[in-house]
Amino acid sequence: MAPVEKAKKVAKSAKKGKKHPVNSYLKGGILRYSKAQMYKRRALYRLKDKKSPVVEKVKVPIKKSKATYPTKTFVKKRPAKANFSEHKRNTRRNLTPGTVLILLAGRHQGKRVVLLKVLASGLLLVTGPFALNSCPLRRVSQRYVIGTSSKVDLGAFKVPEHLNDAYFRRLKAKKDKKSGEADIFAAKKERFVPNEQRKKDQKEVDTALLKAIKAHPEGKFFAKYLQNMFALHSSQYPHRMRF
Repeated sequence: MAPVEKAKKVAKSAKKGKKHPVNSYLKGGILRYSKAQMYKRRALYRLKDKKSPVVEKVKVPIKKSKATYPTKTFVKKRPAKANFSEHKRNTRRNLTPGTVLILLAGRHQGKRVVLLKVLASGLLLVTGPFALNSCPLRRVSQRYVIGTSSKVDLGAFKVPEHLNDAYFRRLKAKKDKKSGEADIFAAKKERFVPNEQRKKDQKEVDTALLKAIKAHPEGKFFAKYLQNMFALHSSQYPHRMRF
């Protein structure tokens, strides 16, 4: 029989990227190289006199996680008063001082009033004048007003500076705590009564307005126009009217 050649065993190649260990253990847990030999093999004598640069470590504050978490996320309340006061106020173009307006809501609904100025809050300061249609100095929102084409020339008259939003603010009286059933019948609703300062300011504004109305080319008719109430009859539509 012919000799059969034995297949040569292929030696397994070492894995790529795997480094040979510098030092290894022999039998019995003894290291192959001693500490002095490893010092020489690693060439640590080169770094004997060299000083390594000192790197300052920057401390980064770490936020610790909370121990307990709320079951529901609460939305923080925004300060509504501060935000509203910072809003930009826009008024319609036809709402200028001296313009005659028609009131659409409130106690003086349907009356024709004269616009004096626009306040910081965006409200309109108007008056009848009081001598003509019993409408005093009051604040009105521009939503409840129709601006007309008729106008009063105020001339050099300037509205007093103290007639602002704070001027119309009402002070609420402190209520005492109820101490029995007898207090229910004793309590009465407070009725607003204008003070002497209000009456004085009303007279001052009225005299200036009446003077301006008399100086109007149609003074007599203009005064009656302010006295008459605005009303709509059947088949009259405000969106088709020209005021």
